Amino acid sequence: MASSDLSPKPVILSESVITQTERRWFCVMAAMLGVMVAVVVVTGMTNMLHPPSNVEKIDSTTLHLRGEFVESNLGAASDADGSVTVRILAQQYTFVPQCVTIPVDTPIHFRLTSSDVTHGFFVDDTNTNGMIVPGFITDVRARFRRPGTYTMPCDEFCGYGHHAMAARVVVVPKDQFTNGGPDERVTCGAQ
Repeated sequence: MASSDLSPKPVILSESVITQTERRWFCVMAAMLGVMVAVVVVTGMTNMLHPPSNVEKIDSTTLHLRGEFVESNLGAASDADGSVTVRILAQQYTFVPQCVTIPVDTPIHFRLTSSDVTHGFFVDDTNTNGMIVPGFITDVRARFRRPGTYTMPCDEFCGYGHHAMAARVVVVPKDQFTNGGPDERVTCGAQ
């Protein structure tokens, strides 16, 4: 036997077999794309009709005039159950108040809203974070185990001054946190 007899013979497929295979693959890819588009559309429609969490709405054009986010109500306040509620207003390019004092190892309930555009809420060195959307109240729960000063930058681009938008959260020992009750608000300037 000669060495040329051992080489594999090329398989020649007819044009109809190649065309049929390409059509099958096209149909498989089209079906996969159709399923993915259907999932995106159905998920978008159902979540638009039924939001995935508790949604609180607020009128961002009048929030500074009355209700929970008037200026006199911003900052930290002790609750009857021993927790602390912190109300913060985000607006281009600042958080109001700029600094909040809270006690260490206490349940903290952050309530935030925006008066203009979407902002981000992120406390450095923690997993405390959320998105602040105009017309809605963002509700974030946290507990700070160590005293210290934590930076709270806006982590959602909100315009040209975004890079300078940050506030502070000062966590103090419980005996240094002075709050007269639910009607008194604490910011860093009040400590």
